[in-house]
Amino acid sequence: MSTVTYQLHEADAAARQLDAFLPAYEEVYAEPPYCEGPSDVAEFIEHYQVHTRRPGMRLVLARDGAEVVGFTYGYCLAPDTRWWKNLQDVTLPDDFTREDGRRTVAVIELAVRAPWRRRGIAGELHARLLQGLDAERVTLTMRQEPEAAPAQSAYAAWGYRKIGTSHPWPDAPFYDCMIRKLRTQAL
Repeated sequence: MSTVTYQLHEADAAARQLDAFLPAYEEVYAEPPYCEGPSDVAEFIEHYQVHTRRPGMRLVLARDGAEVVGFTYGYCLAPDTRWWKNLQDVTLPDDFTREDGRRTVAVIELAVRAPWRRRGIAGELHARLLQGLDAERVTLTMRQEPEAAPAQSAYAAWGYRKIGTSHPWPDAPFYDCMIRKLRTQAL
């Protein structure tokens, strides 16, 4: 394996990278706890195409040579976001859930293929996704199953704290909704 390199793509450039990282997505999300199949991948493709049009969209690819070994992407939450409305077990004050299109970055996906795990690639992807942003905070959701323990540990080490349980659509699993400060303003 050669040295891993990282590439940041924003907006339209991110939209053009789907084919580059889709094989890595399919590989990682076939594993437990996700166990995704072809219909899930098709749904992901549809969602990704919508996500690339969101304000602040960024994608970071990790490559070993020409091969994509990891990826992450996210965007800024819009004023009309449903992100905070998906929380099931907590009611947050309006000043917390208020979004202006720049206040909060949501990390939507962060994944590293199994042979490249435990090398700091996920941490580097995460850092590069957030690098240079002027957002106040970052949020993400993570699975609650035991198979997600490595991700849960990483997010805790990176300074995230749980603020509630998210259930984004009727057939969705439950996720821990996490948040982390990026600037010194209170959360």
